[in-house]
Amino acid sequence: MDAMNIGDIFSEALFIVVTIVSVIIVPSLIVGLIVSTFQAATQINEQTLSFLPRLLVTLLMMIVTGPFLIAKVVDYAQNIFMNIPILIG
Repeated sequence: MDAMNIGDIFSEALFIVVTIVSVIIVPSLIVGLIVSTFQAATQINEQTLSFLPRLLVTLLMMIVTGPFLIAKVVDYAQNIFMNIPILIG
């Protein structure tokens, strides 16, 4: 196993992690921004008003994109396990 293989493995793993995090977190950040703008405009300082929509959007995104994200992780793990003989040498 040379440095090129290790770099490819880590770069693919990092890409999968960034994909998973961005798919789940970015919609929550957008909803949080919208809710905080609404709170600033109406001067309502209720904590549950900002927390509950973000929680619901995060759960919804996990439900909707969960199978896709799990499939990406499983495919990556299967690829690693299938290529162990090639990677070792």
